[in-house]
Amino acid sequence: MAINQLESNLAAITRTLVKLEKDGCTDEKILNELREERDKILKELNL
Repeated sequence: MAINQLESNLAAITRTLVKLEKDGCTDEKILNELREERDKILKELNL
């Protein structure tokens, strides 16, 4: 996957996580899946 696509996905996941947490989402399954995906992308980007 292209770096720009990874960065776009990372930004979208981060925005989604922040929005869900701000809105008081209590579904830990969804939050954890998003965090895992974010961590995976960060690792791919070596950040």
